[in-house]
Amino acid sequence: MCRFNSGFFYRHPLMQQFRYYWRVEPGVKFFCDIETDPFLYMQDHNKTYGFTISLYEYERTIPSLWVVTKEFMRRHPEYLPEDNALSFISDDQGETYNLCHFWSNFEIADMDLWRSEAYTKYFEFLDSVGGFYYERWGDAPVHSIGAALFSRKDQIHFFREIGYRHDPFQHCPQGDHHRNGKCWCEEKDNFDYDGYSCTYRYDRLFT
Repeated sequence: MCRFNSGFFYRHPLMQQFRYYWRVEPGVKFFCDIETDPFLYMQDHNKTYGFTISLYEYERTIPSLWVVTKEFMRRHPEYLPEDNALSFISDDQGETYNLCHFWSNFEIADMDLWRSEAYTKYFEFLDSVGGFYYERWGDAPVHSIGAALFSRKDQIHFFREIGYRHDPFQHCPQGDHHRNGKCWCEEKDNFDYDGYSCTYRYDRLFT
């Protein structure tokens, strides 16, 4: 599943007529009215990736993923745009991976990012070393690294107004977003700035 979601679903013939997708999994909860079209927002504002929850990956599942990623970056610096979101996933200019990723059970994204030459070459490089099989490289860190490296940071969007839960974590909109969306989650029950969340690192991209 992780390999398919990382590198193949957007190549399926049924997906070729589409540019954007919204991943929705069984058993998740949405807490608020959604009164605007997130696909139009992505299109109109040139966003490539949208999320609601970010957190740390289990390091033991991806022990060599960053080593392989660093080698790809060394070979292909031409694929890394200026002002990308590298600082979301690394605290030392790419020397190490801080394990932050967007939780991909909710993602709204532009498949042109995954279909791009940069991401295609990156996925093929990952696939060639077998980490999807020999380790447990998930689509969440792979998509997150791909989005962070190959998009500008302003193309990655936090859907603050969409209340969402995938057990055991949830994003509950705050303040005006909560009121305007008629959300039925409790604002205090919000993972955004929990110690295991990476959302503060996303916020730091813009400060």
